[in-house]
Amino acid sequence: MEARKKDQFEQHPNFPSGEWTGFYTYSQGPGVDKEPMAFLLEFKDGIILGSGSDPVGPFSWRGTYDIEQMTCRIIKSYLGKHEVFYEGHVDENGIWGMWKILWNSGGFHIWPKGHEAGEALKAKSVQLKEITLPMV
Repeated sequence: MEARKKDQFEQHPNFPSGEWTGFYTYSQGPGVDKEPMAFLLEFKDGIILGSGSDPVGPFSWRGTYDIEQMTCRIIKSYLGKHEVFYEGHVDENGIWGMWKILWNSGGFHIWPKGHEAGEALKAKSVQLKEITLPMV
């Protein structure tokens, strides 16, 4: 197997760098309001970086991903405001899991923009389960 160059983006199909979209919720279960997000993500050497916006405002992403465990841990930082901690599982439908801040938590699902499986799941009500992963 050829060694990957350090300056090359992740080649695993579940971690594509580029435009992503998705939503987060303030609660779980059928009929929850889905707050939209649009952003760019870069996956490289186990590190996630990115930026985007949602109804709260502009934000940046920084975190880690693990190809063997198919998990990620990301901190979303709102410029000049607060940070939100995201923990997720990764599969062919994108990244899904839970977000947490001191006073609230909820679910999320994000996927590469234009990814049909993610778009189909957005149209349905997604039931998210509680997950517990160590934070970065």
